[in-house]
Amino acid sequence: MNIAHTDLLFEMQKRTSEKRATQNETILWQHSRDESYHHPVSPDIVVYPESAEEISSILRFANEHKIPVVPYGAGSSLEGHCIPVKGGISINFQEMNEVLEIRPDDFLVRVQPGVTRTQLNLALKKYGLFFPVDPGADATIGGMAATNASGTTSVKYGIMRDQVRNLQVVLADGQIIQTGGLAAKSSAGYHLTSMFVGSEGTLGVFTEITLKVYGIPESVLAARCTFPSVQTAVEAAIAVLGSGTGIARMELVDERSIVQVNHNSDTAYTEAPTLFLEFQGNPASVTYEASLTKELLESFGGLEWVEERDSKARAKLWEARHNLAYSFKHGYPGKSMMFTDVCLPLSELSEAIVHAREKMDEIGVPGAVLGHVGDGNFHAILMYDAAIDREREKADAVNESIVAYALSKGGTCTGEHGVGIGKAKYLAKEHADTLPIMKSIKKQLDPNDILNPGKIIV
Repeated sequence: MNIAHTDLLFEMQKRTSEKRATQNETILWQHSRDESYHHPVSPDIVVYPESAEEISSILRFANEHKIPVVPYGAGSSLEGHCIPVKGGISINFQEMNEVLEIRPDDFLVRVQPGVTRTQLNLALKKYGLFFPVDPGADATIGGMAATNASGTTSVKYGIMRDQVRNLQVVLADGQIIQTGGLAAKSSAGYHLTSMFVGSEGTLGVFTEITLKVYGIPESVLAARCTFPSVQTAVEAAIAVLGSGTGIARMELVDERSIVQVNHNSDTAYTEAPTLFLEFQGNPASVTYEASLTKELLESFGGLEWVEERDSKARAKLWEARHNLAYSFKHGYPGKSMMFTDVCLPLSELSEAIVHAREKMDEIGVPGAVLGHVGDGNFHAILMYDAAIDREREKADAVNESIVAYALSKGGTCTGEHGVGIGKAKYLAKEHADTLPIMKSIKKQLDPNDILNPGKIIV
C-alpha cells in the first residue's frame, strides 16, 4: 500500500456520507478476526458505506492505489474469510442492512448484504414466507452468499447457491453489474450468479442480493432417534432419503456431542449416536411421514424415538444442535476450537465419520463429529491449547487426515464453510484441472489482486 494512514482516512471519509470511516484501534481489532482458529490481522481502516455507489468509489480508489479490500459481515465465518491478511480496507455492511423489496407473488426478496437471516425472516413472516437456509449463526445474507453457506435445511431446500436469483456486484474497477434477473430460469449465457456465489469476496463486492423464499409450512414436527452406532445411523438416514419422505432436516450428532449437549444445554438426551429430524407440511402429511420414518429407522436399529410438536420443545432441540460448537468452547475453557468440514458421497459418509473419530482418538484430540447427514456433509470439532505448539499440530494432523480421506473418496475439502485461508492448500489436489481456470478468472476480474487477497487462490 503506497498511501499514508492519514491520507487513507481522508480519502475514505470523503467517499462516504457523514465520514463513515475509522482507524480506531478497538474497531480495527474487532475486524481482525472471525470465529475461526486463524491468526488475526488488523486492517488499516474500517469503512461503513451506505450504497453501491459509495462502494464503487472506494473500490476505484483502492484499485488505483492497489489497496486490499475485504468485505466484513457478521464475522461468523469459520475459515478466516474476513481476516484482512494483507491489511487494507475492511468494508463493514452494518449500514447496508435494508430489506429493499418483497415480491410475495414471485416468492422473491431483494436485500442489502448486511441483512441478517433472522432479520430477513422477521420481515417475511407477515407475508407467510420464510428464507430456509440456516447455517446456525445469525449470519448476514451477503456473507452467506459469499461463502455459499448451507446448514440443517439443505436436505430439503438446497444450499445458498440454489436460492440466489440475482446479485448486484461492484467489481474491482468500480463497475456495478447485475448477474441475473427475476425469472425462475434462464438459458442466456454463462451463469455468472453461480460463479460469484461462493467466491468469498475475491471477485467482487455484493451490494444487493435477490433470493428465493418459501411459504411457511402449516405444521412442523421435530424428532430424535438414537442408534447403537454411527454406521447404523447413517445407513438409516440414507434409507430415509430413498423412501421419498419430505424430510426437512436430518442431522447426525455423535455420542460425544450428546454428552456435551447435556452438560451445557440443560437436556437429558440419551448419550448415543442420534439423528435429529424435522418434518414440514400440512398436519396429515407431517404425521404420516414421521410415522413412516420412525418405522424405517427402527428397522435399521433405531432405539429411542422421541417426537416434539410443541414449538418451544422444537426450538430447544435445534438450539442444542446449533449451539454445539459453543458447548465445546464452554466445556474446554482456555482451549481453542478448530471447526472443520468436508462433504462426501452418501455411500462413503459412515466410514468417513468413523475414520474421523478414530483419527481424533489415535492422535489424542478431544472433540466431536456431527453433520448434515442428509447431504453427506459433516463437521469435526477439534479442541486444542493454542499456547502449546504440539496441540495445534495434532489438531492440524486430524484436519489433514479428514480432508485427505474425503478427497480420496470423491468428496470435497469443504461442503459449506468455504475455502478462506485454511482450505486453500487443498484446492490444487481437488481441482487440479480447473484451478488454472479459476486463477485466470480472478486475474481477469481483479488484475491488481485487491479483492480479499490471500483467500481461495493463493
